[in-house]
Amino acid sequence: MRLVILVCQLGLILRTEAQIPDACVLSDTNRAPENSDITVLCGTEYMDLSIYLCPVYQALYNESLMVLNDQLNTPECYGDADWSVDPPVLKFRFPLNESSISSCNNNFKIINQVGTGQFSDFSNVQYVNISGTITSVDPSAGMITYRPQILYKFSCFYPMQYLLNNTQLAVSGVSLAIRDNNGSFISTLSMQLYQDDQFQDILNIPQTGLNLKTKIYVAVTATNLTDRFNVLLVRCYATTSPYPTVSTYYDLFVGCQRDAQTKVELNGESQKAHFSFEAFRFVEHKNQTVSTFFLHCVTRLCEVSSCSSLKPNCAVSQKRRKRAPQESDLDDSANVTVTSPPIVVGQLSSGDAQTFSAPYGTSSESGYSSPVVAVIVCIVILAIILVAMAVYFALYIRQRKPIVQ
Repeated sequence: MRLVILVCQLGLILRTEAQIPDACVLSDTNRAPENSDITVLCGTEYMDLSIYLCPVYQALYNESLMVLNDQLNTPECYGDADWSVDPPVLKFRFPLNESSISSCNNNFKIINQVGTGQFSDFSNVQYVNISGTITSVDPSAGMITYRPQILYKFSCFYPMQYLLNNTQLAVSGVSLAIRDNNGSFISTLSMQLYQDDQFQDILNIPQTGLNLKTKIYVAVTATNLTDRFNVLLVRCYATTSPYPTVSTYYDLFVGCQRDAQTKVELNGESQKAHFSFEAFRFVEHKNQTVSTFFLHCVTRLCEVSSCSSLKPNCAVSQKRRKRAPQESDLDDSANVTVTSPPIVVGQLSSGDAQTFSAPYGTSSESGYSSPVVAVIVCIVILAIILVAMAVYFALYIRQRKPIVQ
């Protein structure tokens, strides 16, 4: 009798071990679930979740019993098991578009917070938080169960406002279970300078610099970005330093306030923003052959449905005087600044001669100022009068000579 009981117990043990896949038998993750079992990648088009599979089996579940936000009847809300990696993982991926987020019932929330870091001066900065849970589905049909419930929480936190520069930044990545994770769309944003209004021919800047008043067309573009967001330029300005956070700058436009030669052609309506301006020189470069400066654009990503409400009302703003950027210009989003390559401008306008006679590149068009020209004209007139008087007296004396004789 004791032998029969022992054989039955051994059978139960073997049956239990048979539920664990071979890949998990010797795996370090063949244990109870832990917080570190999930990783989250906050991408620009997709969110990727990865969960260790062996703890799922250890808790008497499998990949078919793990689902996003309890959406049992939605196939795309289940993960795919990957047994080719060590340790094996269960992978979930969903795009950051409205249909996917809604179908799996993920939370999509826009949050307003006080700005920090380079946006610490702004009282209202906007972020997007996408969150949800991966839960186990208990197949037990009775009133009780001996399976522990598995619950993984995840979230991605994206700022919506950026200061773009010419440094390529990577998207932030990994987080643990039941912890928030930060993502960034900055790697999708770029600035390019063009020489035509069709934005086809890239602007090539010669070493001698562009001519003054050369038309420069600027495109700020988001690539590989979910179609849920558009690009909205809040402010574009120029500095003589490649760094955007300097005290000396010249604003091309801030909201509705614009330089007279600046024209904003497309903004907040797609994943491209276009504007143009004319090449100029910084006065501090007056003794230099060329004036070199950098263009920076404070750029915001706005949700398509709310972009129109975030754009400034220029009909009201036109009566305001030009001023430094205010905190209200950057409200309701999270910004980043894009910086252009160096823009080099020479001292000549497009209609000037292309010759230089002075060491510092002074134009040979005219070497005289207006007062000097006036003096020269007066001297010429006086000389003509003196010559006329001399001729008159000569003729007068000649006519008087016969009378004297």
